[in-house]
Amino acid sequence: MLNSKIANIMKKSNYIFSSILMSSLLFSACSSSFLDVEPITSVLENNFYKTIADADMALVGCYDGYQRTTSNGSQSFYITSEVAADNCFGGTGTTDGRSFQAIDRFDGAQSPSDNNIFDGTWSDYYAGIFRCNTLLGKLEGTDFSSDAKARARIEGETRFLRALMYFDLVRLFEKIPLLTTPTNENMPQSEPKEVYKLIVEDLKFATKNIPADAYPKSASATNDGRATAFAAQSLLARVYLFYSGYYGAEDIGVTKAEALAGLEEVINSGQFSLIPDFKALWPASSYIPVASDNSLDVSNYAGKGNAEVVFAQKFNNTSNYEGYIDGNRWVVFLGLRGKNWSPYGQGWGACTVSKKFFNEFDKNDTRKVASIIDIDGEKIADFDLKDQREYTGFAIKKYAPTALPDGTSNTGGSKDMQLSQDQDYFVIRYADVLLMAAELGSANAQKYFDEVRKRAFKNNFKAVTVSKTAILQERAFEFAFEGIRYWDILRQGLTNAASILETSEDVLSGSVAEKVMITKDKFLKTRGFMQIPNKQITLSNGNLKQNDGWN
Repeated sequence: MLNSKIANIMKKSNYIFSSILMSSLLFSACSSSFLDVEPITSVLENNFYKTIADADMALVGCYDGYQRTTSNGSQSFYITSEVAADNCFGGTGTTDGRSFQAIDRFDGAQSPSDNNIFDGTWSDYYAGIFRCNTLLGKLEGTDFSSDAKARARIEGETRFLRALMYFDLVRLFEKIPLLTTPTNENMPQSEPKEVYKLIVEDLKFATKNIPADAYPKSASATNDGRATAFAAQSLLARVYLFYSGYYGAEDIGVTKAEALAGLEEVINSGQFSLIPDFKALWPASSYIPVASDNSLDVSNYAGKGNAEVVFAQKFNNTSNYEGYIDGNRWVVFLGLRGKNWSPYGQGWGACTVSKKFFNEFDKNDTRKVASIIDIDGEKIADFDLKDQREYTGFAIKKYAPTALPDGTSNTGGSKDMQLSQDQDYFVIRYADVLLMAAELGSANAQKYFDEVRKRAFKNNFKAVTVSKTAILQERAFEFAFEGIRYWDILRQGLTNAASILETSEDVLSGSVAEKVMITKDKFLKTRGFMQIPNKQITLSNGNLKQNDGWN
């Protein structure tokens, strides 16, 4: 697969980010792993965007821009989605800042000085969107005469990435500037419906224009991480379900029937299937320590780009402190606080898992052990409670970093636990396609629903009649800790969401008893949206307005 890092020399913008206007690009040659090679050649923009090869390299830069929304070390969309949901608390260390608690409790008073929690997030996402808009604006002047289909493919992939980044932003902040050209103008916030309309237009274009045979699943070893028509159809259904659920309207250019039809095409393509063992999807759930040679037996791991992955955000382990950024920076937040216990690696102890949620899992559900680290149940010795905030006894396993039996971090590259994490993020799994299709009223709804549950319960499977309520409950267990649950809650309506999120649970912070209180009124004041960075409001000269509940 094409590999490249695109760096940019940026120009100051009024408000979207301090430096964003791309004036030069850095490219690399091909290699065996997507987005993991140091830049080696500088190309000026005015000499670029001439050939299909130029456009393809710029497209890799757009993928890189999307990757950097998480690898830059800013407040990640994933962590935010988990902290805000009902499965997890903020956690982290007792001496750390309380920004995660502010998010978890929808209460800026938890950390009054933290008014720029999402500044890096805002900047990183708009930087990625800027790259997409730049490429889209240059396609007209590129020579596609040697391959008439190349333009549609490249434009389709670029618009998919732009749609995905806007979907994250509009769910986080609701009213955001909508940029479709590479501008540095001080643009006002748009109504969310306008953003969603663009997202739908982009995804429909991607669906129709990325060739079905461009990146076949059979060749995932070389093209994993590429946007496909199937990924676009799947994401379009997710967009439809969230918008129609949260806003109670169907006025953004996609109907329920269209969303379902797209999912049925994905299912009928035959390119995807459920991995037989749920735990095989996750390294920390499937790796087995081998003390005799200080290794991990990874034979049970299904691997990156497996048959269940519809679209993944790719990461590599070659990051360094000299500006080369391609690692998964948020995974380390989920590691056990200061404790390597092979196969689990240490980290910052964020997103401690609610005891209530742990107890809601059926004892026969194989997803429970695959998803959650039970610190006492797994006899993890000498866990230091003095430095752990909001300790519950449970941690996220799915995206936990991993460690070797001798306690060293199991990463490549520089083996730096902060930089070298390379676990991909599964943005869309085939199980999600099946459950969305069931929820949208497929004639095969019961069959799709049962497929997911049969894998989870194996010989203990008992039939449950499919219904929207049953599907939403199943989604809570199937997609726990995958950055999906919070948005599933919001789309059930604000009143229902407030009741689901309201929490009172006893925890330990620094070995001292504490109670986490999440109240309906704090959530309802924010309507579920996050704090717009104060820095961006200032840079906009007040053109941006803060979301309710965060003033």
